[in-house]
Amino acid sequence: MEIRQLTAKDATIYQSLRLEALQSAPEAFASSYEEEVDYSNELIEHRLTQQTSYTLGAFENDHLVGMVTLIFSPKRKIAHRASIVGMYVDATARKKGVGDQLVKEIMVKANSLPQIESLHLSVTATNEPAKALYKRHGFTTYGLEEKALKIDDVYYDEELMINYLPNKTIER
Repeated sequence: MEIRQLTAKDATIYQSLRLEALQSAPEAFASSYEEEVDYSNELIEHRLTQQTSYTLGAFENDHLVGMVTLIFSPKRKIAHRASIVGMYVDATARKKGVGDQLVKEIMVKANSLPQIESLHLSVTATNEPAKALYKRHGFTTYGLEEKALKIDDVYYDEELMINYLPNKTIER
C-alpha cells in the first residue's frame, strides 16, 4: 500500500471514490451525493490544491482505496487547531489497516505543521469501528452533537473527538 498526498492530477479518481463514499455511507458526511455528483473537475482540482488543506490517498495496486483530509485555518485565533474530514476506505480495502495508516499519516502531516496543536473530528455516534480507529490513535470524545445530520427525516448524532498532539505546547 502506498499513501501519498493527492494532487490536481488525482481529481478524477478522488471524485469517483468521494461519490462512492457519499452513496455508501451518507450518514458519515455533511455533504451528499446529490450535491457533489455534478461538481466540475476544476472544482475538485481546486479542492485538492488548497493552501489550507491536505488530502491523502491510500493506493493498492495503483487503485485509490482510501482518503482523508486535514483542514486548517490561517486565522490567528484558530490556527492552532485542524480538522480531519472526509475519511473513507473502500469496502474492499477495509480490515487491512488502510484506515490506521491514513490516520497515522495525516497525524504525521499535522505534527509537521508547527502551528497545529490539536486535531478535531466528528464521527457518527453509532459508527463503532470508526470510533475505535480514532481512539487507537489517541482521540477522545469531548461532546455529542445530537441530530447533527438529517437524511430523509432520520437524524444522526455525531461524537466530537479531539487529539492534543504530542510535543506541542498546550495550556489548558
